[in-house]
Amino acid sequence: MTFFLRKGVLLHVLFEHAAGYALFALRQVEEVSLLLPQVEESVLNLGKFLTLVKLVAFSPFKSAQSALENINAISEGILHEDLRLLLETNLPAKKKKVLVGVSDAKIGAAIQEELGYQCQTGGVVAEIVRGIRLHFHGLIKGLTAQSASKAQLGLGHSYSRAKVKFNVNRVDNMIIQSISLLDQLDKDINTFSMRVREWYGYHFPELIKIVSDNYTYCRLAKLIRNRKELSEESLEALEEVVMDSAKAQAILEASRSSMGMDISPIDLINIESFSRRVISLSEYRKGLQEYLRSKMSQVAPSLSALIGEVVGARLISHAGSLTNLAKYPASTVQILGAEKALFRALKTRGNTPKYGLIFHSTFIGRAAAKNKGRISRYLANKCTIASRVDCFSGEVRGPPSFISSKLRSLLGRIKPPRSFAVMLTFFVNNLSKACCTQIIGEEGLEDFPLTYFSGFPRNKT
Repeated sequence: MTFFLRKGVLLHVLFEHAAGYALFALRQVEEVSLLLPQVEESVLNLGKFLTLVKLVAFSPFKSAQSALENINAISEGILHEDLRLLLETNLPAKKKKVLVGVSDAKIGAAIQEELGYQCQTGGVVAEIVRGIRLHFHGLIKGLTAQSASKAQLGLGHSYSRAKVKFNVNRVDNMIIQSISLLDQLDKDINTFSMRVREWYGYHFPELIKIVSDNYTYCRLAKLIRNRKELSEESLEALEEVVMDSAKAQAILEASRSSMGMDISPIDLINIESFSRRVISLSEYRKGLQEYLRSKMSQVAPSLSALIGEVVGARLISHAGSLTNLAKYPASTVQILGAEKALFRALKTRGNTPKYGLIFHSTFIGRAAAKNKGRISRYLANKCTIASRVDCFSGEVRGPPSFISSKLRSLLGRIKPPRSFAVMLTFFVNNLSKACCTQIIGEEGLEDFPLTYFSGFPRNKT
């Protein structure tokens, strides 16, 4: 857009600095666009730049707290009272003949809406602001480059500190880090356990078939060490590890007739040390899962009660934060985690995925194949509601009972109640007897417990 300026100096530029607000005026020109070549040539030279702009007013901030309040208002596009006073005092009264250049379109829109001055961003205004920023300490009398730098540093620290303030009981960053670490630990423990099995299997290969659990296998490798030293006295210690007397006896008998190779003491020491590390990681993983469960109960109690702590934490981690997850529509939550499959299906014009991370919920895992899509869609709807309740409500709530009953009905376990019966239940539980009589009549009110199950006639409402 091109603006023509004919009478007087009517182009003003607002500059926000950590030290305060500054309002500059430009000399008269026939057209704003004609200034651009001149500004580009003189922006690096203070002497030439002063021939284009002059300081009209400078309003310093009274304190660091005042500076923080003003910068927060600027970042949110709100016209602060200090800025309003500066503009109303120093801008000409004829608003139609004044053009205010600003660096941020949001604050420009606020000035235009509340004060009526026409605002412009970009183009020559951006070049002028760049020059003002470069020579600001030379344009303001009594302001040195060192004091301007200190003001910027102090305000930057205060602004950042205010932005990262949070309630320690409602922070979701810890959940994101915890679930990421939990997933990484699962991979690492599985890899290390396979290494222990392969390493110790040279000496006692029969143990792999007897014990399938990785954690138990590592504990046994640490306990047994040399299989030739196993005896009847070791049977009690084996039973404590495997929690099964028959399995402990099988380990003892297998050690006597094992086909494994002999192994040196130094190799056994290294295997025992590595097994101890794997056991330590497994125990740490259990503690981390308890920590994750406690954090989810504080941050997202409704979501964790609905689909579990681990799946809920994965949804929050994939979305980036609980706030982002609460902003997602249910259709996005449903396929969250299946983006590759979605775009591949869109590219090949195939069937799009029905579920993503919520597939790990027990509701979907127990359902028949034909109902998985319906349950995932319903569950995504309720997850969206639960995440919004957790994010924007300070109350701790679990999922309503009708959600679990609806999911059980989709799983085929119970017959869902009719909508008409549910509405009648609401009327009786929440309205007075006179209101219920007007709605369903005397006869319907008396027979209500019976009609709840049999279905109330429609003509009685």
